[in-house]
Amino acid sequence: MNLTRVVAVVCVLVASSFAQEGDRTASPWKVLFDGASSDGWRSFRGKEFPSKGWAVENGTLRHLAGGGGGDIATADEYGDFDFRFEWKVAEGANSGVMYRSSESENAPWMTAPEYQILDDAKHADGKDPKTSAAGCYALYEGVGKVLRPVGEFNEGRIVAIGTRVEHWLNGVRVVAFDTASEEWKAKVKASKFKDMPRFGTTTRGRIVLQDHGDDVWYRNIRIRTFEGGASRRLFNGKDLSGWKAHLEPAADPAGTWSVEDGVLVCKGSPSGYVKTEADFEHFILSLSWRFSPVTKAEGNSGVLFRMTGPDKVWPRCLEAQLMSRNAGDFFRIGGFSIDTDPARTKGVRTAKLVAAENPVGEWNRYEIEVDGGDVELRVNGKVVNRGTKADLGAGKICLQSEGVEIHFKDVEIVPVKR
Repeated sequence: MNLTRVVAVVCVLVASSFAQEGDRTASPWKVLFDGASSDGWRSFRGKEFPSKGWAVENGTLRHLAGGGGGDIATADEYGDFDFRFEWKVAEGANSGVMYRSSESENAPWMTAPEYQILDDAKHADGKDPKTSAAGCYALYEGVGKVLRPVGEFNEGRIVAIGTRVEHWLNGVRVVAFDTASEEWKAKVKASKFKDMPRFGTTTRGRIVLQDHGDDVWYRNIRIRTFEGGASRRLFNGKDLSGWKAHLEPAADPAGTWSVEDGVLVCKGSPSGYVKTEADFEHFILSLSWRFSPVTKAEGNSGVLFRMTGPDKVWPRCLEAQLMSRNAGDFFRIGGFSIDTDPARTKGVRTAKLVAAENPVGEWNRYEIEVDGGDVELRVNGKVVNRGTKADLGAGKICLQSEGVEIHFKDVEIVPVKR
């Protein structure tokens, strides 16, 4: 299963290794720190939580400057995962999150890549992009990042599936690499890790929070793993098997929808959609879209999900908008309910947080994560909208025909266990 495609030589979106690594099902979220207890954490290569240096304080897991204690590690090991956390540092502070770390070596950084935690402005490491906040320490810089001021919490995220890894900061994917690539190997060979043969080679290990001697705080730490399961490609690249068309006025779907070189082409008229034969409730849906690269005409379309009830041009559903310059807007259709930011909501529309589309005619990538009542939209590696308390219930997924030629490909879904 391949949630997203290679963006540059090795840059990929959240789960681009699915095709190579096999099908996946996303597990429920597991809380690794509940704000009240250090349960689930212990010293690296130890059995107990440190007696000094680390403390549970005001809902955070804190390392105290000069307190010692050493690095701490999760009690369990993780292979393919989506790890999310919030972090903040004191002025000039340094720390890091290492992952897939093996305790066969004396230090976690001998096997594990590091998500850098840093005050870029006041620490010397901030002068080098490859050792600044959210980068893969000494190897890859964080591109397009927006770091919040010292004293404020940042949202961190690490996604590792197969050999593909991503770092996210405050809703933006800032690092993506492939540990099987020649680029990775060259970077390691030219780095301080060149004499560490197991560095970046482990496929399973512990997540480690670093003691670098400074004040740092972590909270809202959770993880979701990707296990062998029922992921599936919704569009086979050949025909509309698994889909049904609805057009108004009624017409032969072949006049509106066709497949050309593995791409699903929609001419845009009559109005309507194709919908999945199967129903889905909790999932991560990903797809690529573009408007015609020939005409480069701006247009309108949408991805409808949890669609229920009778077929009509505007069925009951939640829409992830695809209109040019508006990709990422929510539309609540047919009485569908979801809580969104009131400041961005007018009528049935909730405007996107940020523009993330590529120029008209170029491919874009959508990720639509629907987990219980929580919905998050991501366009080209940026979080563009969020909602909570969405109406529950399984429903169809639909791709709209709405007036202008639009293309779709790599339409894939990973079920989320609950």
